[in-house]
Amino acid sequence: MPRLFVALEVPRNAAMSLSLLRGGLPGARWIDVENFHITLRFIGDIDGRTADEVVDRLDRIERPEFQLALSGMGSFGSKKPHSIYAGVTQAPEMYALQAEIERICQRLGLPADPRKFTPHVTLARLRNARTEDVAHYLTGRGNFYTAPFTVNRFVLMSSKESVGGGPYLTEEVFPLYEAGGGWDGADLHDHPV
Repeated sequence: MPRLFVALEVPRNAAMSLSLLRGGLPGARWIDVENFHITLRFIGDIDGRTADEVVDRLDRIERPEFQLALSGMGSFGSKKPHSIYAGVTQAPEMYALQAEIERICQRLGLPADPRKFTPHVTLARLRNARTEDVAHYLTGRGNFYTAPFTVNRFVLMSSKESVGGGPYLTEEVFPLYEAGGGWDGADLHDHPV
């Protein structure tokens, strides 16, 4: 079974803005533009039955679409940086969605995610990058931001066992409802509960 994770997609115009940040950092392995995403919950390797249960529960989430923007840049790994990322603006709806997904996963018996949720888009994985080079790279790009975009769905993605950074496949798509519109009930749960 491939590794699974729940994510938000990065729209093409924001991804193209991110792609302009590539380069200029020795030791960086840049993520392909089509693999940019914001991870909401890493699930990992699970059996087919559990995967079906996850999909069934995620399909029941009823939350409104919301606005996000990418803003600022940083690195993970303070003493020995291991990745460069673009930040994500604070959106209460995103945090509420992530918390609901986390509760669903724990109810299904998946272990809690030990890391605090820090929304971000990974731009590069670092290998033997010097801290000074990373600091210099980030200093020149810290004011990065994109125009706000609407998040109208979240996805279940899979990745093959690799050194990180894709390729990722979208396995399932879960729509969010139009803000202010609410559900009309017409397409609610095609399958029995």
